[in-house]
Parts: sequence; structure tokens; C-alpha cells
Amino acid sequence: MSAALLIRRAGPGMSVQDQGRPGYLSQGLSRGGAADPVALAEGAALLSQSPTLAALEMTGMGGEFQALTDLRIALTGAEMRVTLDGSPLVWNASHMVPKGAVLSIGSAQNGTYGYLHIGGGIDASERLGSRAVHLSAGLGALSQTGDVLTAGPDPVGQVGRILPPEPRFGGGVIRVLASLQTALFSDAVLARFQATEFHRDHRGNRMGVRMNSDGEGFLVEGGLTVLSEVIVPGDIQITGDGAPFVLMSECQTTGGYPRIGTVLPCDLPKVAQALPGASLRFRFVDTDTALEAETRARNTLAGLRRRVQPMIRDPRDMPDLLSYQLISGMIAGDEE
Repeated sequence: MSAALLIRRAGPGMSVQDQGRPGYLSQGLSRGGAADPVALAEGAALLSQSPTLAALEMTGMGGEFQALTDLRIALTGAEMRVTLDGSPLVWNASHMVPKGAVLSIGSAQNGTYGYLHIGGGIDASERLGSRAVHLSAGLGALSQTGDVLTAGPDPVGQVGRILPPEPRFGGGVIRVLASLQTALFSDAVLARFQATEFHRDHRGNRMGVRMNSDGEGFLVEGGLTVLSEVIVPGDIQITGDGAPFVLMSECQTTGGYPRIGTVLPCDLPKVAQALPGASLRFRFVDTDTALEAETRARNTLAGLRRRVQPMIRDPRDMPDLLSYQLISGMIAGDEE
């Protein structure tokens, strides 16, 4: 029997996500996939499996789950309160969940999106080469109470590993490249844009996030006459009231609002994970700097497995203690 996990209580915005569907932009379908792809890579490193496998994305809070078989899990992304049969578990770590055990995941303590990974990945239906739910395109649906998450083959039995998370929670400086309409904005407006402290609006989802600030907006003359053209996640559109709107993984594929810039892909998880009210500042960088930052970020993700460490735990707080191999051999005692 394949490993399986029953959702006894589903939190809001819970969905199966992987790396998305590249290659369909010309056909009107954005890539989609996990709002925080770094979390996918961290979970894969903790479970020693491919980062292409699907995981469960939880928005703001998790839910309650019951293991229908013994299975391995990892928890990454925004840290959430989590217990296994009432005993607390460590976040950004891998654990064994025995059959019948109840996993309870509460609200996020930092960030917005948390991820529950299963050894072997979630074996959901594949559509257009991906298991990711893409709500705006009508591909798949949110996970609901009563759903059973089945896993693919899991040949690895290792758990009890921990990984320091990549820093991306709490906002901060977001690097931006010039976009197709950046030149429409005056130097004074661009300077003010970079000097402004923005705060993430509570209105935000997998399509986009609005940024609030004090003072006047960032309207540009002729901005409402821009022809619709291709747009991608990370583009910063200036809407009709002058507020910036950062497009996220499930954004539309064309749009006519002027774009003041485009967030580097490696910095987009910081926008996704920023809590409502979190402070963010945008800073323009040149192409060479952007390429260097992207290369460095990809190398970091590729090297995550080397940073995974054994987790030191108190045996009294380990409900899964008997699942570990504590003695690997025996000796007579008179060997030299």
C-alpha cells in the first residue's frame, strides 16, 4: 500500500503544488507552481528526493492530518505551530509519522506559505505535465477536509534531519530590473519609488500582492493607454490609483498597466512570504548584478543537501522513537 495521509481538517488556501508548468505562456497559461519554490527545494533536501515532486502548500495556517500508513514528512516555508499526537515537532526538519498518528499544524508564526512534504511526493493527478493546482486556470482544486493524499514510491528511510532555512521572511530589500515601461517614468518618480517604504497589503494571493505606502502614488502620464502585452511573475504593475502590484505565480499572461520594473525571481519568495504590513523596499539593479544574484541563488539551492544536519532530539519527546535504529550491531566484548 502506498503511503497516505488523510486531511481531517483543511485550512484555507491549501493546495497541492510543485514547480509548475513552464512553456505554456504563449498559450495563455502562466507557470503557476509553489508560491515559494525555495521551500520545495528545502523539503526535497530534507527527504533526499527530487525538488520536482509535489508538496502541500498551506496559506497562513495548516490543518489536521492523520497518517493512514507509516510515512516520512518534512516541514518547510513559513514556520507554523505543529504537533504530532500532541508533542511539538521541529520546523524545517524531517520526521517519521507512524500509522494512526495525528499531525496538527496551526497558524504561521512568520511568513505566509508553509509546506508539508511527504516521502515520495504527493501523487496527485497530472495535468499538462504538472500536479500543481492552478486555480485561475481551472486546473485542479483546493484540498478539502476528507481528501486523502497518496504518495509516490519512497525508497529512502532517513528522517531526523534539520536544515537552516534560507532567509526570506519578514520583507526587506527587493531587487528589481528595469521593465518595458520603466522609461515612461521620470527619474524623480523612479527615485521616489526606490526611496519609499512599502507595506504588503492584506489583499494578496497567488495572482498578485498590492503594496501600500504613504504619500502620492506612482502614476505616469499616458500609463492608461499602454497596450496589453505579455507579463510574467515578478512584474510590478502600477494600477489606476498609483499603487504598485507585484504579480505572483498564478498571474495572468497579458496586461496593460504600466510596469515600473520586474522583481528578480530569486527575490520573489521574499514578496510571497511577507506578512501583511511587512516592510519592503525596491532597489533597481543592472543586468550583470541580476545574473550574478540568480546564479548565486541557484547554486545555493543546488547545495542544500550538503547543509542538512542530523537533528538532536530529546528521546522523551519522541513519539516515533521506536522507528529509529538505535543499535546497529553487537559485539562479544572481548575484541581488541
